[in-house]
Amino acid sequence: MKKYNFNAGPSILPREVIENTAKQILDFNGSGLSLMEISHRSKDFQSVMDETAALMKELLEIPEGYSIIFLGGGASLQFHQVPYNFLTKKAAYLNTGTWAKKALKEAKFFGDVVEVASSAAQNYNYVPKGWSVPEDCDYLHITTNNTIFGTEIRKDLDVNVPLISDMSSDILSRPVDVSKYICIYGGAQKNLSMAGVTFVILKDDQLGKTGREIPTMLDYRTHIEKGSMFNTPPVVPIYSALETLRWIKKNGGVAEMDKRAHQRADLLYSEIDRNKLFHGTVAEEDRSLMSICFVMNDEYQELEKPFYEFATERGMVGIKGHRSVGGFRASCYNAMPIEGVQALVNCMKDFEKMN
Repeated sequence: MKKYNFNAGPSILPREVIENTAKQILDFNGSGLSLMEISHRSKDFQSVMDETAALMKELLEIPEGYSIIFLGGGASLQFHQVPYNFLTKKAAYLNTGTWAKKALKEAKFFGDVVEVASSAAQNYNYVPKGWSVPEDCDYLHITTNNTIFGTEIRKDLDVNVPLISDMSSDILSRPVDVSKYICIYGGAQKNLSMAGVTFVILKDDQLGKTGREIPTMLDYRTHIEKGSMFNTPPVVPIYSALETLRWIKKNGGVAEMDKRAHQRADLLYSEIDRNKLFHGTVAEEDRSLMSICFVMNDEYQELEKPFYEFATERGMVGIKGHRSVGGFRASCYNAMPIEGVQALVNCMKDFEKMN
């Protein structure tokens, strides 16, 4: 039976990315050594690092004056590292979910933090509108996709201060005007790679302005200067990212990923809205294309476990919703084929007929 991986992360990767990475783990570039044991300073791995950064710049159309670095520590380390490098006195944060809230909490160690708006009172089921940013803030931080609650900001905001974004779960799924941001970061284990590497895109001329001393490992300039080689980088996840970027380019680039994201989401949301058993959990205008959350209608609550078991038996993996929301969550990242979403839709239709 074919399995479809709807896990929130670590999540689905294109099959050829997995296979190509596995081959290099066995024998990297015909060297007779595994990718897991080669020197990160070898000529062969330097070419991996160079191509990975070059493809990120090409696919996202990153302009001159920006650097890309690859780090460990996940996006959670960036919640701390971002304000360390950019917050001088005051920063603004938009609170749209669990990860946005965590980022806001860490920033308070470095200066004043203004929460410009929050949807917490409604269990983060919408993206706040009509808020403004104080002009004396050093930056505004946003989290574009809310993996737990299922909302997404799928556009580049126009604001009156520098913009920083956590794009862990929607990077490379839509065109982005990078010139509007001074920093974009994210864990790679959604749309870019396996777990273990974090990407950070930085506007070079915005660094070094806080006036504070920054520990060497936490200073972005350290890693830019050393080409992400200041300490041993996560070699295998970076190679996996390279294979994913090659796959995206071969399959039409970011524009095609955006098209596919809409196709998957339109198919699944249409069934959620049609099916008598289910309903979506967030405001329609803020529905995520990456993290599609839905629950049983009140009169069918007793069918939640039976549907989960039914779908699991038919090859749907990882559709259980986060405990904060309950119900179900289908993570539809770039590597998810439309056939996987159709298979889930068929499960929902067949279960409806049975009940």
